[in-house]
Amino acid sequence: MGHGERRRVRAEAAVALVLWAGVTAGCSNGKGPVVVGAAYDVTGAQAGLDRPSARGARLAVEQVNGNGGVLGRPVDLVMVDGASEPPVAHERTAELLRQNPSTAGVFGLSDTNMVLAAAPVAAADERVFLTSGATSPLLPAQVPQWLFLACFGDNVQAAAAAEWIFTTRGARTASIAWSTSNDYTRLLQKYFTERFEQLGGRILSRVGYDPATVDAATLAALAPADVIFLAAQPEDAVAVTAMLRGAGITTPIVGGDAFDTSAWTAHPSLGDVYFTTHAYLGADSSDARVLAFRALYLGAYPNAEPDAFTALGYDAAQLLLDAIERAGSDDPKDVRAALAATKDFPGVTGTISYGPGDRIPMKSVTILAIDRGATRFVTSFVPQSVPAP
Repeated sequence: MGHGERRRVRAEAAVALVLWAGVTAGCSNGKGPVVVGAAYDVTGAQAGLDRPSARGARLAVEQVNGNGGVLGRPVDLVMVDGASEPPVAHERTAELLRQNPSTAGVFGLSDTNMVLAAAPVAAADERVFLTSGATSPLLPAQVPQWLFLACFGDNVQAAAAAEWIFTTRGARTASIAWSTSNDYTRLLQKYFTERFEQLGGRILSRVGYDPATVDAATLAALAPADVIFLAAQPEDAVAVTAMLRGAGITTPIVGGDAFDTSAWTAHPSLGDVYFTTHAYLGADSSDARVLAFRALYLGAYPNAEPDAFTALGYDAAQLLLDAIERAGSDDPKDVRAALAATKDFPGVTGTISYGPGDRIPMKSVTILAIDRGATRFVTSFVPQSVPAP
């Protein structure tokens, strides 16, 4: 095991605060490194999303340092593990900033509740928090001025799901199963309902479930419909889909980006399942940026396929570093102003721009199918109408 691999293993396995320093790029202007912070849940229930994102983020910093760094200085990435527990994320973000007072900004996390634990800490210290994967469109209002999304909002992906099943698949009725455990699933099914009904669709039934106790009998209460919309968390998406099939429900099942997990490979019998996500990272992609990212990622991690959350971590790190470069400064207020002025940033997960006063980018939504344990590209588009947050 080489030095680089040992470094990655330490960063991914750590539970306490960890300093991860990227490749040293030289320091031509006599100043110290540019310091950026990151919070990811590389352990616990959210690790299935955040461990790939953390890998993408580190890869971005390695690439930037290999190209000379930022502002002519090397980049140091300080990463903490939120351990999928909001109080832990809160404290470790605070510790990150206490130990690294020159931090230019913080990014990371894929869960709304985790972001609401960490981002206010950064905001209180007047530091940007750029979430790579938490999709609640309420977040910017909940953490004013300093919180940005690198991903689309849940209202955007839910609208895309509703438009696709109504227009392309011809569905006119839907039943909804949703996890009552968190804000992500509550908001996702709410926005889906609003857009589907706006199009003329009807919601026939709705079942809320506790992920710890849900069973096929609970889900069997869903009324027969053209489609089942399942608002699930990453840790229960596959299991609940299997329960729906076990309850005798054979209609198409549609979910959100929490379905973007490798856990489907263990269930090759599950089919007619679709989900919205941030990008398709398959080898058969026709997107040159995706193919370049795949080559870069597989060069570093030859035994791991990249997914949308890997690319979101990469994009968030690159976007923050790009803002620092454009600001010509690592002063946090300058970084915030430059990030807010971002136009046409070429991310792997889509082109990112922020409108005046808007800290959520409008990006296209990708729809994938689950086919014999693997994902298959279906389509990608920007929805025509999006519910208000």
